[in-house]
Amino acid sequence: MTEQRAATAEAHRAAGWKPVSLQGWGRSSTAPCLAARPERMRELLAALDPPEGRSLLPHGGGRSYGDQALNTGGAALLTGRLDRILAFEAESGEIVTEPGVTFADLLEVFLPRGWLAPTSPGTAFATIGGAVANDVHGKNHHRVGSFGDHVLWLDLLLPDGRILRVSDDEDPALFRATIGGMGLTGIITAICFRMQPVPSNALRVRSRRIPDLNAFLAGFAEAAEASWSVGWIDALASGGALGRGILEIAEPSDSGLPAPKPKARSFPVEAPGWLLNRFSVRAFNALYWRRVPAAGREEFQHYGKFLYPLDTIHHWNRMYGRRGFHQFQCVLPFGPGETALRKLLETISAAGDASFLAVLKVMGRPGRGLLSFALPGYSLALDIPARPGVRGLFATLERIARDAGGRIYLAKDSLLSAEGFWEMYPEAQRFMEIRGSIDPEGRLSSDMAKRLALA
Repeated sequence: MTEQRAATAEAHRAAGWKPVSLQGWGRSSTAPCLAARPERMRELLAALDPPEGRSLLPHGGGRSYGDQALNTGGAALLTGRLDRILAFEAESGEIVTEPGVTFADLLEVFLPRGWLAPTSPGTAFATIGGAVANDVHGKNHHRVGSFGDHVLWLDLLLPDGRILRVSDDEDPALFRATIGGMGLTGIITAICFRMQPVPSNALRVRSRRIPDLNAFLAGFAEAAEASWSVGWIDALASGGALGRGILEIAEPSDSGLPAPKPKARSFPVEAPGWLLNRFSVRAFNALYWRRVPAAGREEFQHYGKFLYPLDTIHHWNRMYGRRGFHQFQCVLPFGPGETALRKLLETISAAGDASFLAVLKVMGRPGRGLLSFALPGYSLALDIPARPGVRGLFATLERIARDAGGRIYLAKDSLLSAEGFWEMYPEAQRFMEIRGSIDPEGRLSSDMAKRLALA
């Protein structure tokens, strides 16, 4: 017994466990836990057995907004040092990376060589492991689907120490459970996917003002064949201007731009809680809507600027103050989703609590994973400060989305009810069965898993 305790203590030292407090990007969810930051496989294997029998969860770039990547009282395996590019095949575009590689790493290394990640979320600081775990999507979903659609295989470290290669041909059930599985099926150690060839480092971007929601939906229909499309919505507009905003569509440019010089700034301080209110946000939105000329505008933009506009402001989440914010992002199916989208915007406008960061996109095919977010329809995302009454507002928004057959994006969520989750994600039971087969003792867990009755 003494020898066993000594071996366990040595394993814990090898893993390098330290007490930390992790936050979701929205800063409304915080989790004290132990954390290890492995760099090699030996350290990774040692971290499978956290001290005191704690549950374990992999944690990537920390860009999930709520409690999806948090494990209060448990242990977090930080993947930031597992950041090697293991292989690249120039003829096919196939690449193999460790989970801690970020979209920023790929942009820096491969865009000058004519390659781009097939799709990506709105920040380049997200990791590839996180992209798989959340089956992320981008402004080109209507054309190329989610990130999981481009994954060829994964190497997965199970809680019992086995490493499996999973794909459509090898253990397809576990493969589908891991894509969008929020880190609850194991620790991804390698990802193979295909990069996208691009003719230059730039896009031709066309922007135009959209007067109302009906015009927005018509604009997206006209842009159905565009390579990228995204809309900014003035979520506080009402009446005849409900749903007004700016529509951007983009195509790859044959002509490139000079490589941009890094000039990121940092939001310097915690903003006071009163800074974002319906008056300041309404004024900002009015100015932002007019930044595009009435006749529209066409310009060339570097991929980094178009895909990741907020990355030029580090710590922008500080603008919501110490209480942070919650993001509501849902997808609403075509047909009933159009009426539901109007109801959501009317509810949000009446509440007067939305921020200026509201985004509308069109989504295409369903996601590949059992818990993938994507459905064919409209995706609406917006940030709402964490203030008294926000839970009631989110419950109303959740009900509207549920009644329309929509679902809420788990990577951004912090307030979805367990009842709503099980209604929105019909393959959750199958996910639980697969998870139970590879983790019968429930050694992998998260705050979200507990909240949504997945643990």
